[in-house]
Amino acid sequence: MKHLGTGIGWRPEIAAAVESMPGIDWVEAVAENVCPGHLPESLVRLRERGVTVVPHGVSLGLGGADRPDEGKLADLAAAAEALGSPLVTEHIAFVRAGGALTASPRLEAGHLLPVPRTRDALDVLCENIRIAQDALPVPLAVENIAALISWPGEEMTEGQFLYDLADRTGVRLLIDVANLHTNHVNRGEDPAKALDELPVEAIAYVHVAGGFERDGVWHDSHAHAVPPAVLAILADLSSRVRPPGVLLERDENFPTPAELERELTAIRETVAKGALSVVPKASEAPEPTKVADEAAAESAAERASIDVTSDGSGTAGPDSGDRPGSGDALKASPSTDPSRQRLALAQAALLSALVAGTPVPEGFDGTRLSVQARALAGKRADVVAKVAPELPEILAGAYRKTFVAYAHGHPMTGGYRRDALDFAEHLLLGGRLDDPDVRRRVSDWWLERSGPAPLSQHPAARLARATRRVLLRR
Repeated sequence: MKHLGTGIGWRPEIAAAVESMPGIDWVEAVAENVCPGHLPESLVRLRERGVTVVPHGVSLGLGGADRPDEGKLADLAAAAEALGSPLVTEHIAFVRAGGALTASPRLEAGHLLPVPRTRDALDVLCENIRIAQDALPVPLAVENIAALISWPGEEMTEGQFLYDLADRTGVRLLIDVANLHTNHVNRGEDPAKALDELPVEAIAYVHVAGGFERDGVWHDSHAHAVPPAVLAILADLSSRVRPPGVLLERDENFPTPAELERELTAIRETVAKGALSVVPKASEAPEPTKVADEAAAESAAERASIDVTSDGSGTAGPDSGDRPGSGDALKASPSTDPSRQRLALAQAALLSALVAGTPVPEGFDGTRLSVQARALAGKRADVVAKVAPELPEILAGAYRKTFVAYAHGHPMTGGYRRDALDFAEHLLLGGRLDDPDVRRRVSDWWLERSGPAPLSQHPAARLARATRRVLLRR
């Protein structure tokens, strides 16, 4: 595994500061914000200087019941190739539910939600990761996420779940120590125990980030300074293994460049102090990725000779010629996979309770789900404000309250741009805009963005737009 060093999350808002910071060995960019044919000039300049850029995906949903979307995988692969990246990363999470597996409407979370630590979920996740690995040109690493809620009936700890995942697939791990702290506060999980159980040799790199506590709940905001408790977990991890890379994440509420540099210095010092206690014997010192590489080789060999079905039985693989059942595990329809169906039903019930107001599934903490539901609605409001900044400008102080009220009764079924359009349409068709000027501006905004881009100048299309404008203003 490539030694990355110390890095920072690249964001457009701090692009100039990142370029001028001393000691930045690498950066991480949100994959969905990278267009391979039109890379941001800042990333191009960093690449030309020899700074490694790693694309970090947030929308694949590898922990979901559905198989990974081929288009999203192709986009992630294209980003890695355009950036010359040594690896790509994603999350152990689900981000959508419903659809064909449950015969229910597709729902989008707009957020990374935890998968249950069960055998069913692990089986599905392992298969999804193998599919992703086969589609990507570089190694994949997956990140543990922060969570507010716990699934009932879990069968493994987080460390055991991650160990089995790496062992079965050879996937590398992106360990977020801030998320370990979040889960300690919110779910009572011991970070040291998680580190005890992790295959630390499989770590690709480490995330460090800040957050804040309110009413006993830790919010992984990525908008606050890194607290001492998170640095303490980083020190503990660094005393067990030398992480190939450590990266500071900051997504909003950006401080001055000097403050970011101070945080990076604290991270470097923490890793260096932790490393002083790592003194393996020369004959016993493992290569950083030895375990992960061996697991990957074993996984590839297994896939070449046998396909494992959801119940643990095997069918002959590609080397078996045309014998019946060859390749059935990967080719089977999702609807025939019991593990996927059970997981799909469970995830759809949870997500529906969070975003559509349906009853809380049995075994979940209703109070925690209410807190998570409010957080999801607030995040939707914040992201829509970034995607469509004209809406909070037009609605002024009423924007957030109005959007959150809308979100509680209207689940997101597409991306955030679709969400912004649906919100504006809801306001217009529901007669919720009393001010004629505000109504006109929202109507014009919606009309400009709801059709083809650029807007067709065909007489019939222009007449249709004029008709819609008249109807909306009534």
